[in-house]
Amino acid sequence: MQHALRYLGYRPRSEAEIRSYLRRRGYLPAVSDQVLEKLRSLNYIDDGAFARNWALTKAQSRGYGPRRIEQELRTKGIVPSLIREVIRETLDQCDERTQAKKLLAKRFNSGNIRDLKTLRRAAAFLQRRGYSNQVISDLLRGPNDEA
Repeated sequence: MQHALRYLGYRPRSEAEIRSYLRRRGYLPAVSDQVLEKLRSLNYIDDGAFARNWALTKAQSRGYGPRRIEQELRTKGIVPSLIREVIRETLDQCDERTQAKKLLAKRFNSGNIRDLKTLRRAAAFLQRRGYSNQVISDLLRGPNDEA
């Protein structure tokens, strides 16, 4: 229990992260289950709240799109049904197209996105951030002053 609490002290964690940590530390699955049950009863872990907080923070502070958020939540061990729900809620609060437009303006503020090399770099940048191809093509196909 002490190891799990110390691990949670750095930042919020998902259940799967704690389970994996305890396994790496050499604890039996039965012991891990008991620790996780105790942490759940104390409200120290809640995958739903963790996923919502993670997604909202990444969308607002880092400008991540839905695909990138989905990928990160999958690596954190969050179940797919919860991921879909969280992404739908997060996108309601942060419009994907508006967020991508802000990122594009911030990253490529100096000039002309019409040049082919810069256009490719901008598209690759937005893809790495997790935006859909539809949003990327809409932004980069529009007038330069809008993007």
